[in-house]
Amino acid sequence: MKRRNFLQQTALAGASLLTASGVSAAGNSIYRQPRTAGSAPVADKPFNLNYAFHDGMFKSHGGADFIDQIKFAYDHGFRSIEDNGMMGRTVDQQKKIGDTLQKLGMNMGVFVITSDNWHWRTTLTTGKQEWIDKMINDCKTAVEVAKRCGAKWMTVVPGNYERSLSLDYQTANVITALRKACTILEPHGLVMVLEMLSDNPDLFLRHSDQAYMICKAVNSPSCKMLFDMYHMQRNEGDIINNLNKSWDEIGYLQIGDNPGRKEPGTGEMNYKNIFKHIHGKGYKGILGMEHGNFQKGTEGELALIKAYREADNFM
Repeated sequence: MKRRNFLQQTALAGASLLTASGVSAAGNSIYRQPRTAGSAPVADKPFNLNYAFHDGMFKSHGGADFIDQIKFAYDHGFRSIEDNGMMGRTVDQQKKIGDTLQKLGMNMGVFVITSDNWHWRTTLTTGKQEWIDKMINDCKTAVEVAKRCGAKWMTVVPGNYERSLSLDYQTANVITALRKACTILEPHGLVMVLEMLSDNPDLFLRHSDQAYMICKAVNSPSCKMLFDMYHMQRNEGDIINNLNKSWDEIGYLQIGDNPGRKEPGTGEMNYKNIFKHIHGKGYKGILGMEHGNFQKGTEGELALIKAYREADNFM
C-alpha cells in the first residue's frame, strides 16, 4: 500500500485523538497531511535534540517498509534513525536506507557490530584468539556497511562474565581486544560505543564507571561509551550525575523510561529535566529511541510523538 494512501485512511482515526489532547492547534500539530505528487513535503519543525527511531516504531502510519517509516518520521520532526540489525540487511537495503537518509538530510545512528550475536556469550572477556578474530572480521564488515548507510557509530557488547578469571584479567582481555578493533575502525573515522546493559547479571559490562575506565585505557577516538539511560536507571540510577562524571567518554545516548522500557512519560524518569541537562551541555549527537511503544497502533504512534514533543519542550 502506498504511503500517502495509508496516511489518508488513518487521518480520521487520528483526528479525534489529536483534538481531544489539544495538540491540533496551528503550528503544534503532530499529524500532517500526506505528501501529494509534485508537492513539497510539509514537515513539523525538528526537535531541540536529535532523536533516532527504529524500524517498526511507526509501521501503523508508514507501513511495513522502513523507507516509508523514515519519510513519515521526517514529516513529524525526527532527523535520525538507528537500526541494530543493519549488518543483517542486504547490501541493496543498506544502500537504499543510506540514500534515503542523505536525500532527507537525516543521520544514521548505531547498528550492532556482531554477525551472529556473539556478544550474548562469554567472549572477549576470555582473551581467546577465536573471539578476537571474530570481532576483527566483524569490524571489517562493519566498515563496508557503514559506508553504504552513512553510519558513524556501532554498538559493541564485550560479552558475559568469565568466572574462571578475576575481574582484572577479564578487563585486561577486553581492553586488548578493543584496541585491536580500533585499528580497523579508526582510519575510517568510525566509533564503536560500548553499551552497559541490565538484561542479566552474567553480562560483563554493567556500570558507567566500568565503561569509563575501559575507554580511558583503550585511549582511542574510536572507542566510546553508549549511555542507555533505561539500563543505567536500572543498574545505578543517579542519571544526571553519572552522565556528568563520564561525559568526556560518552559517544552516544539512548532513551527508555523505566519501568517498562517505553517512551518518556510512561515511567519514573523525568526526561524533560534530563533532556534539558543534555541540551545545556551542548550535546549535538544522537539520542536513540531504544524502547517500545506504550500503546499499539496509530493512536500509540501519535501518543509517542506527543510524548517526545512534551519532553523536548524544555527551552
